[in-house]
Amino acid sequence: MIPKLEMLIALAKERHFGRAALSLGITQPTLSAGIRQLEDQLGVKLVSRGSRFGGLTPEGQRALVWARRIVGDARQLRDEMQFSREGLSGHLRLAVIPTALTWASRLATAFADRHPNVTFSVLSRSSVDILEMLDNLDCDAGISYLDNEPLGRVTTQFLYRETYRLICREDHPLAGRESVGWAELEGARLCLLTPDMQNRRIINRHFMEAGITPAAMIESNSTVVLVSNALQGWATILPTDLGDFLATDASLRSIPLTGGVAAPPSVGLIAPHQEPYTPVLKTLLEESRALARRDSR
Repeated sequence: MIPKLEMLIALAKERHFGRAALSLGITQPTLSAGIRQLEDQLGVKLVSRGSRFGGLTPEGQRALVWARRIVGDARQLRDEMQFSREGLSGHLRLAVIPTALTWASRLATAFADRHPNVTFSVLSRSSVDILEMLDNLDCDAGISYLDNEPLGRVTTQFLYRETYRLICREDHPLAGRESVGWAELEGARLCLLTPDMQNRRIINRHFMEAGITPAAMIESNSTVVLVSNALQGWATILPTDLGDFLATDASLRSIPLTGGVAAPPSVGLIAPHQEPYTPVLKTLLEESRALARRDSR
């Protein structure tokens, strides 16, 4: 039954039989037959069908909750048995907000140094996407904001608080400053992350707190694009750690931003709430705590 439950999860995620089949590496007729067999086994209709996918029925929605739980438990059992045979090994899929990618690299590197039989995939995703991926079992853990969106039933481990820097070229009018207040950015030529990114929404709150409404003339979901535009004479705003990492060109300046929202947002590891945790996930949480302690010294 587990493969058929995985088919239901994929179909609910993709909302299209062809794409769901492709994501599972099977043919569409195989997927359709598997869903029908699952319906026969459960004795209810799970999917509304017409000329195309019409969504899950109410029974299908309830079955989806159980499918995620059962498939998650089955994977957890597999990991437990693998640990008993081979020690700590396997593959971790980590989904990360773009502004925390440097922290993800530090976490993955520290983990891999201690546990060389565990490999990583680090994927850049929005905070909303990360929660969906956790629900759909498409990632094992994420690094995201902890206090700006409802997270649901997840385990969290604090990593750091996000502060900000203005990134600009050395000939920018603000380049010689030791710090810049948010209110001083009124009228500045800014390139910022797109509004669907949580970081941009946080930055907008800083602007509101400072009583200004600057316009971003260029928007992108890539921090590399933002820094590239800064090299062309624009200015951008990035979290301190990421800004210092990306602004390595000698012609760029990274200047602390002061004022704004009183409490900096917290960022941390989020993972599905499980009891007990798989050995790999338990170790990842422990390594996250150790990384946060080392950074706070």
